[in-house]
Amino acid sequence: MKLVRYGEPGAEKPGLIDAEGKIRDLSGHVSDITGAVLSDGELDKLRALDPADLPLVEGNPRFGPCVGNIGKFMCIGLNYSDHAAESNLPIPEHPILFMKATSAVVGPNDDVYIPRGSTQTDWEVELGVVIGTRCKYVSEEDALNYVAGYCVIDDVSERHFQTKLSGNWTKGKSCDTFGPTGPWLVTRDEVGDPQQLGMWLDVNGKRMQTGNTNTMIFTVAQIISHLSQLMTLHPGDVISTGTPPGVGMGMKPEPVYLKEGDTITLAIDKLGQQTQSVKQDA
Repeated sequence: MKLVRYGEPGAEKPGLIDAEGKIRDLSGHVSDITGAVLSDGELDKLRALDPADLPLVEGNPRFGPCVGNIGKFMCIGLNYSDHAAESNLPIPEHPILFMKATSAVVGPNDDVYIPRGSTQTDWEVELGVVIGTRCKYVSEEDALNYVAGYCVIDDVSERHFQTKLSGNWTKGKSCDTFGPTGPWLVTRDEVGDPQQLGMWLDVNGKRMQTGNTNTMIFTVAQIISHLSQLMTLHPGDVISTGTPPGVGMGMKPEPVYLKEGDTITLAIDKLGQQTQSVKQDA
């Protein structure tokens, strides 16, 4: 299934995408797409519905973040060896964890705002993992059974805030609009192996990033298992699993960063596409 949240910010409704790519309203069955409906049992109830019996959503409504009421937004840094190399940083021995404030989360096609004082706002296409079942002390072998599904995330980053303002990377990752998420949550049965997904990102139509999840240093299963040894993962928690090479910070001979008027387009196989316009925050 492809689950969506559509409508104006703060008033999104739950839906699913039918076989023809149209939105069907799920409001008669669930109040929202949140952790409360992401267990295997609850997803099976939605899967049993005939989309043709659900109300058709007319027009082209805005897509909201594909998960509502996200509890934890966890991010894995330097999880592609070639991205670590372009960042002039060593390959980590363990998954690098930082957090992105949930106030950064926006819809997949919402505007991205360069924050006041920013000179180094950057892009990062990433595979998002959404937890569906409470998860603690799980093995790598069992880890994927705790996943509800996957989505596209643009881990927008401000590099000066991230590296020069002291403290951890969260400062440069949590600015408003720095977490476009969606367009839809694709359940794990439709995705299959999460380590075989191609991904790309364009800025103003120019290809900047091309990668595949098969080059991750730590797999999705390894990441989930590792994090579950440290904290309980709850339904609706999101993990952004790292980015391949091609970020602005790594451009040669000089870094290239986002500016007002730019357009970012990114996609991951099976998971859909995002497009954001870049604006300057007041």
